[in-house]
Amino acid sequence: MNDDLDVRVIRRHFAFTKTGRVLADNAAGTQPPRELTGLYQSLVTAAPGGMTAWFGESLGTIAAFIGAPSRSCLALYRNTTEAINAVMYSLLTEFRDGDNVVITMLEHNSNFVPWYAMCREILPRFGRRVDYRLARFDPVTGELDLGHLASLIDERTKLVCCTGGSGFLGTRPPLATIQGLAGASGYVQPGGERRSYLLVDAAQLLPGAYTDVTALDADFLAFSCDAMLTPPGTAVLYGREPVLRSLLPFQYGGGMVAEGQVLPGHVEYLALPGSYRAEPPGVLGAIVSAEALRLLLDLALSPGRPVYFGTGRPVTRATVWAAMDRVERWTQRLTARALDGLAAVPGITVYGPRHAARRTPLVAFRLAGRDPVSVAGELDRAGIESGAGGHCSSLAHHALGLHPPASVRFSFCLYNTPAEVDRAVAAVAAIAAGPPAARHQRRGRPAVPALFRPHLPAPAGSPPAAPAGGVRGPRRGSR
Repeated sequence: MNDDLDVRVIRRHFAFTKTGRVLADNAAGTQPPRELTGLYQSLVTAAPGGMTAWFGESLGTIAAFIGAPSRSCLALYRNTTEAINAVMYSLLTEFRDGDNVVITMLEHNSNFVPWYAMCREILPRFGRRVDYRLARFDPVTGELDLGHLASLIDERTKLVCCTGGSGFLGTRPPLATIQGLAGASGYVQPGGERRSYLLVDAAQLLPGAYTDVTALDADFLAFSCDAMLTPPGTAVLYGREPVLRSLLPFQYGGGMVAEGQVLPGHVEYLALPGSYRAEPPGVLGAIVSAEALRLLLDLALSPGRPVYFGTGRPVTRATVWAAMDRVERWTQRLTARALDGLAAVPGITVYGPRHAARRTPLVAFRLAGRDPVSVAGELDRAGIESGAGGHCSSLAHHALGLHPPASVRFSFCLYNTPAEVDRAVAAVAAIAAGPPAARHQRRGRPAVPALFRPHLPAPAGSPPAAPAGGVRGPRRGSR
């Protein structure tokens, strides 16, 4: 049996295929299939009252897709960034003087900046001293330094924050091992548990790999749906139900209260997950996102006929595993092809793990002496859409000593083909062989070869290097 994706049939579901362009910036957001754009348009004009039951079923679909025990564990937000902020503000009042947060240098800025602000700007105003500690990575392989991470976690570590997949290096940290380290810290949580909480930023992990939050035993996991075929505007925060019940909500408002239970001296909140929505939920985004996950199953398993999309058929873990296994193996094949092809380009440095199986389906690189944004501009003129800039991964770019802190990134999805990868690699080779595009070079700044220059983070608790303004590429995701 051939378990490859039927990409020829899959591509019939997307309008972009007629443009002739190669979409290799999928980490910033994927293209929606025709079925989803049609569904979205029909829902915009539908009567709101008729969508209430569908909304509940949609939460059930999302829960089943990630292996959550129930929809009560899910809260919806506008993007992954907001979901992570929800965790920060919910935990804010629980941090005790002398506590710490352990974060990795692989993180998206949105899984560092909130904790930096909490430790340096918010809690000091309340007279509380809470530290953050940064776990380094190997500058050559891009792998997280687990020994260093373990040395930072202690009995005062309330929370460990870790990406499921780096948006720059592509590194996929061993989450089960990290959960084991967090679980053995000995930190005493308010409910009596002796463990550090674990927050996983799965924005780059979930689109290309089977993920089971129950098996992982993470306390929080956040991801956006716009990297999974949907329009931007919907993200999901999973939380272990006992933890969610113990925390104060992120926001307060009329959407989270029981009917008629707002009195001068008493307010009664809805049961989970209702208590985590200050206003009425994003019904439209939830329905479209859930149907996108259903369509993803169909595209992976039976692209010629719908089985799950629009049917309400129960989604099983076995089905999700079968579909995501195919997606993962296909995108790994594309990533391996890109890694092999780019390795032959003169003057290139490719970042992150050398084997596709150890990374998410993206590849970031620099060409010696060339500005990454200029390279992306040349790729764009060649019909190749790529990402350029810091990819909101400033910590890792600075750790490698890159100036400017930027790179070019290809990222792949289930609708990409080997021929498109070859075309993208050939375009990079042509740029490397040609003269620099002087009109795109930054004046007054010397070209810096893209070399690995290890620059380890400062000791725990010391201020990080001042962030640079970064470089904006031609396209940014919504996160």
